[in-house]
Amino acid sequence: MSNGHNPPAGWAAILVGMALAAAPALATAQISLATVVDLAQRNSSAVRLAEADVEKARAALSETKDVFVPSVMFGSGLPAVPSVGFTGTPPSIMNASVESMVFSLPQRNYIQAARAGLEAALLGLKDAREQVALDASTAYIELDTVNRELEAAREQETFSERLVEIEQERGEAGVDPLSELLQSRLTAAELKLRRLHLETRAGTLAKQLAVLTGLPMGSVAPDRASIPEIPAVKAGEARRTTTGIEAAKMLALSKRYQSRGDTKYTLLPQISFEAEYNRDTTLLNNADSYYKIPLKADNLSSGFSIRVPLFDISHVARARKSAAEALRATVEAEQDQRQNEIQIAELTGSLRELDTLAEIASLKQQIAGEQVKTVESQLELGNGAGNAPGAPAQLSPKAEQLARIEERQKLEDALDAGFDLAKARLSLLRALGHMEDWLHELHAK
Repeated sequence: MSNGHNPPAGWAAILVGMALAAAPALATAQISLATVVDLAQRNSSAVRLAEADVEKARAALSETKDVFVPSVMFGSGLPAVPSVGFTGTPPSIMNASVESMVFSLPQRNYIQAARAGLEAALLGLKDAREQVALDASTAYIELDTVNRELEAAREQETFSERLVEIEQERGEAGVDPLSELLQSRLTAAELKLRRLHLETRAGTLAKQLAVLTGLPMGSVAPDRASIPEIPAVKAGEARRTTTGIEAAKMLALSKRYQSRGDTKYTLLPQISFEAEYNRDTTLLNNADSYYKIPLKADNLSSGFSIRVPLFDISHVARARKSAAEALRATVEAEQDQRQNEIQIAELTGSLRELDTLAEIASLKQQIAGEQVKTVESQLELGNGAGNAPGAPAQLSPKAEQLARIEERQKLEDALDAGFDLAKARLSLLRALGHMEDWLHELHAK
């Protein structure tokens, strides 16, 4: 991950975040994808929650082990008024006790359960970081794509304005009917709507990146050079279990260990060590009057306590409960695995289609580009047929604008298809357990 494998990138993310947070009015600056991912992982509430789960799991593991470490308790007290009569207990001015577990087979299972729980929490943290990286990468790449489409849309609007001017002139000259002018205005209005849609989408993505990274709204401008090529991983290649599925399996293992410990608790004895020291006093009482031998000031007792649960229905019920929880966790892990397999199959099928669609869109854009060149050439040199009977009519200036509008539209379609392909590839990387490879690509860029 970025924090552990690439400290310079982490420091860069911190510095960029501090600079932009300290200057909300700062102009939009280009920030690399690696930096955006680092900032998103640091700012993510899901990651912070997963980190809290890790700390909780560490504490739980420590708690299961520490029962074998002697605990020392100290107490002290004096009566408010002198005692009168026999109280039943030796008067103590100070006491201390030591207690620890010596032998418990169930506790061994509880330690194994806590250790597996910690491993599940660590995998859950890694899974949360990978999901944030996927979300940030997808939003960043889409914003870069939408910005490029916006450039093409604005060029289209320029061409459509020129087209309207040409049609007005041709209409005034009586060359074209009014319907052609209305059609050109309709084209201009549709292109304006397309541009407004792209601007709205760009604003939404900018807000999404601001929320993900914690940076001011609109302060992130994608740096296209920082986006590495997405590996074209195929489902047929060697798979890795995703961190989310691994976390679910480890959680199920933890529940099974817990169930074993609860089952053994009602069957096996437990041995603990206990020691107690009392500093007795007759300063404010007449306790010696009730004992044959005067009380000693210092008293110490110690020994081993053996507990054998002969009849404990509450722990029997607890064992049934933990067994049911273990079964549920196991089934949930299996369900996650099956859902992931389905997702891989769906993404694999979609990728083949999206790859072909991207190729088709690219070819159409190239063809449209060549058609623009042909129109420009014919407008400059003529179509070569002259005015002979049956010869095709010479192209008008509006043909150039229509060709340019069409070429820009094909470019936008190609960009859309390219993003859909990139998004599907990233999702497949995640489903196949190769998300860490993408993160290495980011920081090596």
